[in-house]
Amino acid sequence: MAGKKAEMWFSDYQTENVCLDIRIEKELYSGQSEYQRIEILQSESFGRILVLDGSIVFSEADEFIYNEMVTHVPMSVHPDVKKVLIIGGGDGGVCTEFTAYPEIEEIDVVEPDEELVEVCMKYFPDTARGFNDERVHIYHQDGLRFLRGRKGEYDIIINDSTDPFGHTEGLFTKEFYGICYQALKEDGIMVYQHGSPFFDEDESAFRSMHRKVYRSFPISRVYQAHVPTCASGYWMFGFASKKYHPLNDFDSKRWEERHLKTWYYTTNLHLGAFMLPKYVEDLLEQEEKENG
Repeated sequence: MAGKKAEMWFSDYQTENVCLDIRIEKELYSGQSEYQRIEILQSESFGRILVLDGSIVFSEADEFIYNEMVTHVPMSVHPDVKKVLIIGGGDGGVCTEFTAYPEIEEIDVVEPDEELVEVCMKYFPDTARGFNDERVHIYHQDGLRFLRGRKGEYDIIINDSTDPFGHTEGLFTKEFYGICYQALKEDGIMVYQHGSPFFDEDESAFRSMHRKVYRSFPISRVYQAHVPTCASGYWMFGFASKKYHPLNDFDSKRWEERHLKTWYYTTNLHLGAFMLPKYVEDLLEQEEKENG
C-alpha cells in the first residue's frame, strides 16, 4: 500500500495563541538578506506568498486589496499629484498601482533591502512590473535617512514598510512622522499602514501610531480593508494630510472618469472604508482626547 504523501503547512503566528495555517505545495525561494529572512512559498489557495522573518507580507490572491487601498484613496482626494514617495515597497505592488496615473511625473521608492527587490521582481513579475516604468527611481537606503533635510518635495508619501520592529522600527516614530510632514508640499498627504487593533497584543502599537500622527498633522483619519492574510483578516490604514480631508475633499466623479481597472477599490467603498466599528472609534477618540 502506497504511503500518503507528506503535507507541508506554513504557520503564520499572529499572536502567541493564534496562527494562520496554509497548505504549501513547495518552497520556491529561501534566503537571508542583510536585513531579513526572505521566503517565497507556493500554495493552492493563495498562490505565491512572500514571507519575511517568518511572517506573511502578502500573497498573490490578496495583494491587490492592500495596494489599491493605499494608492487610490489619496489619489482620489489630492487634485494634482506630480511626485510620490514610497518608503519600503520592495515588492513593487504600490509602485505599480501609482504608475496607472499618467499625470504623476516621478515615483521614488526607498527600499534598503536590494535582495528583496530582486527576489520580488523574479517571483512576482506582475506585482513588480512598475519598477520598469521610467518614472520610477529606486533608492537602496534607510527611509529615515533619505527623508532628512527634504522640505516641500512630495505630493504623496506612502509608508509601505513592514511592522514597527527590527530595521523598520525608525519608520514608526514621532520623529519620522515629523520629517514626513516637512517633506510634503503644503497640501501633501501621507498614507501609512496602521496595523490591526483586533488582538489585544496589537492594541498598544495601534494607539501609539495614531497618537504620534494626530500630533503631527492637522488632518488625521483611519480607514479599513479586509485582507485575508493580514492579522485577523482586518487591516487599517492611516490618512494624514496638511490640507485635504479624505471625505470632504473626495472627488468621486474625477476619479471615475479615469476608468481605471480595480478589483477592490470603488468610490462607494472609499466612503465606507472610513466608517469604522465602534470599538475602533473608541480607541482613536481616547487617544485624540488625551492628546488634543
